Amino acid sequence: MGAGYLTNPLEFIIATLFGLYVLAIMLRFLFAWVGADFYNSISQFLVRITNPPLLPLRRVIPPIGRIDTATVVLMLLVQMASVALILLIRGLPLNPIVLLLVSLQELVGLAFNVFIFSILIQVVLSWVNPHGHHPVNSLLHALNEPILRPARRLLPPVSGIDLSPLLALLALQVLKMLILPLFSLLS
Repeated sequence: MGAGYLTNPLEFIIATLFGLYVLAIMLRFLFAWVGADFYNSISQFLVRITNPPLLPLRRVIPPIGRIDTATVVLMLLVQMASVALILLIRGLPLNPIVLLLVSLQELVGLAFNVFIFSILIQVVLSWVNPHGHHPVNSLLHALNEPILRPARRLLPPVSGIDLSPLLALLALQVLKMLILPLFSLLS
């Protein structure tokens, strides 16, 4: 057993823990951006776990319009720390430009995945429990409505079946396929 024996499990632990925290920060940012219910129990959980590093940043970094720039900076810093730790474990050099570009690529990919999976979850929940009042339902509706509303205008319901989620998922996947490779060209 060589030095690489612990590399994969350690990378997995770092990627998982940092990834979950970046996801929490991103969800907090997105829920605030779309105006989701702040007092929802899930929103409050996200606020509680992201406040410790975010509150000091907010004293230094002001928002720009509706964009909470402190949250964006925190998300980028945590993602960069994750990438840097993984590169260090692999014994690779830390290039700040590559670190920034890889982190931005990861965050953009995560944002696409958040919307893709939230639309899928909302669709499945609408089949299983169409009139449910779970806290997740209201957050999913608030998060997905800015994407689904234009899709509904392009593709109205057919015989009572709403196909706009399918159109939105196709558009998100195509955009993801077009945008993410651009980061590879830059680095």
